[in-house]
Amino acid sequence: MKHIIILGDGMADWKVESLGNKTLLQYANPTYINALARMGRCGMLKTVPDGFHPGSEVANSAILGYDQEKVYEGRGPLEAASIGVELQPGDMAIRCNLICIEGDHIKNHSAGHLTTEEADQLIQFLQEKLGNDKVHFYTGIQYRHLLVIKGGDKRISCTPPHDVPGQPWEPLLVKPEVPEAQTTAELINDLIRKSQTLLSNHPVNIQRVKQGKDPANSIWPWAGGYRPNMTPLTTTYPAIKRGAVITAVDLLRGIGKLAGLRCIDVEGATGLYNTNYEGKAQAAVEALKTDDFVYLHIEASDEAGHDGNLELKLRTIDYLDQRAVKPIFEAIYGKLEDFDPEHPHSAIGEDVAIAILPDHPTPVAHRTHTNEPVPFLIYKPGVKPDDVQTLDEDACKAGSYGLLQKDEFMNALMDD
Repeated sequence: MKHIIILGDGMADWKVESLGNKTLLQYANPTYINALARMGRCGMLKTVPDGFHPGSEVANSAILGYDQEKVYEGRGPLEAASIGVELQPGDMAIRCNLICIEGDHIKNHSAGHLTTEEADQLIQFLQEKLGNDKVHFYTGIQYRHLLVIKGGDKRISCTPPHDVPGQPWEPLLVKPEVPEAQTTAELINDLIRKSQTLLSNHPVNIQRVKQGKDPANSIWPWAGGYRPNMTPLTTTYPAIKRGAVITAVDLLRGIGKLAGLRCIDVEGATGLYNTNYEGKAQAAVEALKTDDFVYLHIEASDEAGHDGNLELKLRTIDYLDQRAVKPIFEAIYGKLEDFDPEHPHSAIGEDVAIAILPDHPTPVAHRTHTNEPVPFLIYKPGVKPDDVQTLDEDACKAGSYGLLQKDEFMNALMDD
């Protein structure tokens, strides 16, 4: 049996009064996702272990069965792996957002979702002006970039910028957790201040302001660490001889590479609501013809949650259902109305187990990640379903899997 995980990043949410005190998944009532919930078995998954920040790097690697106590090194090293930066012993890789500062406050964590082409000009400019033998800036995707500090000390306290929109930036500067990390903290804070002076007058930002867009007028480094030691999934799960990850996000590409998965690029994949859902779905179907395992990551709901945009987040859930889950299901098992769950027939020659879940909630009312367990479904041909009818934060609590954590979800998915 082959396996696919369809990950709706940040799709879980809180109950919203204007939606009749329903969560967004309950209100959206996605057709194909809920059909799979009815035909499969459901449960809740604790993707953020106690003591860890509810970041996507924690949640996604936990979903794949990795023990965070053993592998966690922050986002930076994962994104370094994604863009092909080989970290040497002592190299600290740290995520480097391009953000928008307005006055003394952080306006947003994404500089108004500037393009990768714009960002590349800014990152190259910063490397020219601030880079040296110890400091190196690398271009990533859109607002997500990388800073590598040779000899950097990861024992620093950094604030994720998506956690603090609207807050003053100076009190949120990097702080050392131990005296030995003081030099690293001071270096990063100096880079932040210098970047603001340099970027505010860059032609890219002058043009963005003229167009009524937010300028990318500051860097914001966070989530640093060293190269993690992750065992490939092909070693842990014998059923996975070859696997693939499909995503528009560097972080997930890095997790995939370190997990031993090949990364599939899809033209028009943006990480936003306007991503190429159909292209990603088609890439997933094609990968299942040659691979045993596919991790399809779609970021759109998370970004809508960070923006506090209720209507857009509802739309992203519908898009995931109709433009990704539906074409994947139909390419494998045919039209839903014609599907016989007791006698399924796979068009790709082998049965496919389908799991769907978010990695963490990103409530629109909160505009950042939270650590509550998330609902999940696993559909396997021939496995008797439980009584859950919908994939949502309430219904899945009654699912037959109960509350899972650590590697229990992956073990349940891979146990054929």
